[in-house]
Amino acid sequence: MRVVKFLLIAVFAIFIFENGGQAQTKIVFEDKISSQTSLVLGVYENRVLGKFGKIIDRKSRGSLSYAIQVSGFNGEAMETLLIPAPKGSGVEQILLMGLGSVKKKHSDLRYQHIGGNAVQKAIKSFGVDIEIATDLPVESVAQFALGVKLGSYYFDRYFTEEDRNLSQEKVTIISSQDEEAQAFYNTEIDPVANGIWLARDISNEPANVIYPQSFVDRWTEYFDGLENISIKVIDEKEMLEKQMGAIYGVGQGSHRPPRMMIVEYAGGKKGSKPVVIAGKGITFDTGGLSLKNPPNMWNMKFDMSGAASTMGTLYALAARGAEVNVVGIAALAENMPSGKAQRPGDVVKSMSGKTIQIRSTDAEGRLVLADGLYYADTVYDPVVLINLATLTGSARRALGGDYAALFSRHDSLAHQLLKLSKTSGDGLWRLPLNDNHFRAIQNNVADVMNSGPTAPGASAGAAFLGTFVRETTPWAHLDIAGIAYADKATPTKASPGSRGYGIRLLNAFIKTYHEGQ
Repeated sequence: MRVVKFLLIAVFAIFIFENGGQAQTKIVFEDKISSQTSLVLGVYENRVLGKFGKIIDRKSRGSLSYAIQVSGFNGEAMETLLIPAPKGSGVEQILLMGLGSVKKKHSDLRYQHIGGNAVQKAIKSFGVDIEIATDLPVESVAQFALGVKLGSYYFDRYFTEEDRNLSQEKVTIISSQDEEAQAFYNTEIDPVANGIWLARDISNEPANVIYPQSFVDRWTEYFDGLENISIKVIDEKEMLEKQMGAIYGVGQGSHRPPRMMIVEYAGGKKGSKPVVIAGKGITFDTGGLSLKNPPNMWNMKFDMSGAASTMGTLYALAARGAEVNVVGIAALAENMPSGKAQRPGDVVKSMSGKTIQIRSTDAEGRLVLADGLYYADTVYDPVVLINLATLTGSARRALGGDYAALFSRHDSLAHQLLKLSKTSGDGLWRLPLNDNHFRAIQNNVADVMNSGPTAPGASAGAAFLGTFVRETTPWAHLDIAGIAYADKATPTKASPGSRGYGIRLLNAFIKTYHEGQ
C-alpha cells in the first residue's frame, strides 16, 4: 500500500509541476552509477571511502585513493573539491563531497545542508545531468535529498539567455537502498519540498503576475487533485457584507480587489478541531499614502510571503496525507495609493466590531490579519492558531536574517515551536508580549490604532494582532520580516529571493503535536 501511495504522489507531482509554475527538480534514486557521468562522490572524514567510492577505487586500481590523498581533501562535512576522474574509473569527472565522520550520524538539518551545498557546487562544475553517490541510511539519504532539491532551486524563468538558466530537470542519487529511499522520500519528504518550492515560486513572482486573484487562481490549480481539500474565497462584496473593514480598507486603493482564500484540509477525525494557519498576503506594498522609500520598494512583492508559506504548508500536509484537520487562510490585498485609498486618520470597523484608527497606511499587514485572525478564531474555534507575517522592520532589525520573531501569550505553545525551530531549519527567537504593548495601541479616537509614534515596534504589532484573537485560544505570531527573503545564498537556498520560510517548521510542529489526535 505504501508503494502504491508513493507512485500516486509521484504521478500527481509530475502533472502539477508541468502545468503551472516553474518545473521542479525531480529527485530519482538508483543503485548504480552511470557510465561516463559527472559524479558527486561522498567521502567520509579522513578520506574513508564508502561503498561506491570503493567500487571506483577498484576500477581505477587505487588511483582514486591516491588522487584524494595528494589533493589534500579530508572529507569533513560540507567540504567539496573537483578532481580529474582517474583512468579506468568509468566516470568523466568527480566532485568530492565531504560527509564527516563515518561513525557520527548528523542531524536531519545537517544532511540537508550537505546535500544542498553539494548540488550547488555540482551545478557550477557540471551544469546538468548530475549524479550523487552516497551510501547513507534510508532516512538520512532522504533528508540529504531534501537539501539537494531545495539547494537546486533557481528562479530563472524570466532569463532569455540560456546560460543563465540553472534549473535542473533531474538529479539522480545513487544509493544501495534506492527503492526504500525513493519510497520514503516520495511519501514523507518530497511533499514538503514541493510545498516550499511552490511558496518560493509564488513569492518570487513579480507583482504584475501575482496579485490577490491570481494568487488564488495559482494555488487553486496546485491544490487541484489533492484529496480532502476544499477551497472558499471571500471577495470584496462578501467582505463588506461581513463588515471586514480592515482588509477591505487596505485593498480599496488598488484596482485589483482584496481576497481572503480559505483552504480546508480534512485529513483527521471528523469533528476534531483544526489547526489554523493564517498568512499576511500583501501582494505588493507601496505603503499606500504613507509611501515607502522608493529605492527599496521593488522587493515589496515579498510582502505576501506569510500567505505563500501558509498555502505551502497546507500543500505539504495534504500531499503527504497527514492525519490531521488544518485550515489555511491567506489574507490578500494590494496596498496602493490612489484617489480611492484610505488615509492616515481614517477609522475603519473590523469584523470583530472593534474600530481602528489608521495612523499609517504602511502598517497594513496587521489590518488584513485583524479580519483574517478573527474569522479564523470565531469560525473554526481552532485547537491552535498560528500566523505568519512580514510585519515589522523592528523584528528584522532586532534579529536580522537568522531568526523570525515569535510572540505568544501561551508559554507551552511557544516552547513547542522554539524546540522544533532548532531542528527544522526555520529559526525562531521569542520576543516579549505584555500588557504595556497592548496599552501602546490604545487610541483616543477609536478602540485601537494600527501604529503610533511611541509604540514599541514588533511587540506592538503582535499586540495589535492579539487584540483580534481570544485569550483562551492558543495563538502564536511569527514575524518573518527579516527571514522571509534574502539575497544571500545558503546551502538550501541558492538564488536570491524567497526562502519558503516556515513550512518545514509548521510541518514538523503539526506532525509532532497534532497528527493522529
